[in-house]
Amino acid sequence: MHYVSTRGQSPAQSFSQILLGGLAPDGGLYLPAEYPKISGAELDAWRKLSYADLAFEVLKKFATDIPEADLKALTHKTYTPDVYRNARVGEDAAQITPLCTLEEKNGSKLMLQALSNGPTLAFKDMAMQLLGNLFEYTLARQGAELNIFGATSGDTGSAAEYAMRGKKGIRVFMLSPHKKMSAFQTAQMFSLQDPNIFNIAVEGVFDDCQDMVKAVSNDLEFKARQKIGTVNSINWARVVAQVVYYIRGYLSATTSNNQKVTFTVPSGNFGNICAGHIARMMGVPIDKLVAATNENDVLDEFFRTGVYRVRKSSETYHTTSPSMDISKASNFERFVYDLLDGDADRVRALFKKVETDGGFDLSGKPGSDGNEFEKVARYGFQSGKSVHDDRVATIRDVQEKHGVTIDTHTADGVKVAREYLTPGIPMIVLETALPAKFNETIREALGRDAERPAGFENIEALPQRFDVMPANVEKMKAYIAERTGL
Repeated sequence: MHYVSTRGQSPAQSFSQILLGGLAPDGGLYLPAEYPKISGAELDAWRKLSYADLAFEVLKKFATDIPEADLKALTHKTYTPDVYRNARVGEDAAQITPLCTLEEKNGSKLMLQALSNGPTLAFKDMAMQLLGNLFEYTLARQGAELNIFGATSGDTGSAAEYAMRGKKGIRVFMLSPHKKMSAFQTAQMFSLQDPNIFNIAVEGVFDDCQDMVKAVSNDLEFKARQKIGTVNSINWARVVAQVVYYIRGYLSATTSNNQKVTFTVPSGNFGNICAGHIARMMGVPIDKLVAATNENDVLDEFFRTGVYRVRKSSETYHTTSPSMDISKASNFERFVYDLLDGDADRVRALFKKVETDGGFDLSGKPGSDGNEFEKVARYGFQSGKSVHDDRVATIRDVQEKHGVTIDTHTADGVKVAREYLTPGIPMIVLETALPAKFNETIREALGRDAERPAGFENIEALPQRFDVMPANVEKMKAYIAERTGL
């Protein structure tokens, strides 16, 4: 299988070639030249598989240049109950992503898929742990090194650092918005003392961090000299690893392939829900994909109106679901490429317009950039918005009615999911994180602290190591070069 850029001006590459690189040289995102298909017979055969074996079956469709025995060893090394050990009471850790029914009303079933049992208590671990093992495997085969340069609004950073800490030949340079993560998220990252981990708190918002990652990735000479790679969701391997839990969720919620399910996904950067789109394109019977946003509602606005309007840093809200405090959805370009039937020239023009004008309009109204909005429904997308009062009320309601504590982002998902319930079609909300990561809001909603898994009791009191820097690309390049010696 070969991969092409959404902007059409980079040569086709193999899976291993794009694994370490992130953005394509033309600034686009990689996608397979065509999506592999999953037959009904395959889905039936996969119902009895362990999570590790399911991951192998899915990934071998994409990583065709990795020997199957090696790929299987990597998935079995990654997806074990020892790695995903932070299951809630009553959950079966061996299931890796256990599914439970939260409530059932008028023939509509609302389910919760646990994705936060990994080492950093967030869904990002589901892909990042595999990515760490893939990186180490590939670098060892090539006798190479990699300097990972990434940005986080909260969970990606800690998931990446825990996956890469101590890995041979890998350094991690992780940007985060200064003083805009929860205390728990900050402590998870900044308390790491591993010499290959560098935390940089950027004076700005997440989009400033993400813009610097893209700027460095687009400096091809610097990127090559410094051996820069990325773990953000612009990395194709990370997105495709997330496809696996959509398939697991579907198989767990149904008994035959004549049934459909809907997923609601808390979404800011469009990476998680993009994996659901890919699963649907592969043939998984997904009825709808519902994007749940917080106050930073760029995606909700597009799926309601066809207008994609990036917000400025000054217009980006700092909310109590901070991992979605994003106003420029970097993965959205992959969906737009599919929406435009693979017209790379138009994709390139539209995202150039994002840079110059702050967005584009596909509503079909006079003066707009196209009329593709009418095609969005074919891809099953819907959306909704949740704000602080909604998430506090939802956390309280779910606890009182079901005895389950959910985090703030998952609360956004549950709030929006309840607006789209359809009789006879299970609604699966993808859990974002364990509630301990956002204890300030849990205390506001429930009047008590969230429970913490063993080992995280006093994480905020640990010594922290980080550097504060301005949102300046040249200074960031100098910082990286000084620490790599390249």
